[in-house]
Amino acid sequence: MTVLKLELPSEITLDEAKLFLMIKLYEVGKLSLGQAASLAGYSKTAFMELLGKYKVPVFDYPAADLEQEMNL
Repeated sequence: MTVLKLELPSEITLDEAKLFLMIKLYEVGKLSLGQAASLAGYSKTAFMELLGKYKVPVFDYPAADLEQEMNL
């Protein structure tokens, strides 16, 4: 595992920075939902709720694929 060391402004807590990093890594597909939730210190359910709060989709399913599935 890689260790990241950085200095944060005083108004950003370590927990908040971890959460935002895990949200972004999940959003770009670098981590699974379970991995991101665990590393951020949340259950999958709580992490999914936070994703909604920050307007990050839990499922990235293209509209064309969804339409095709519905027409089967």
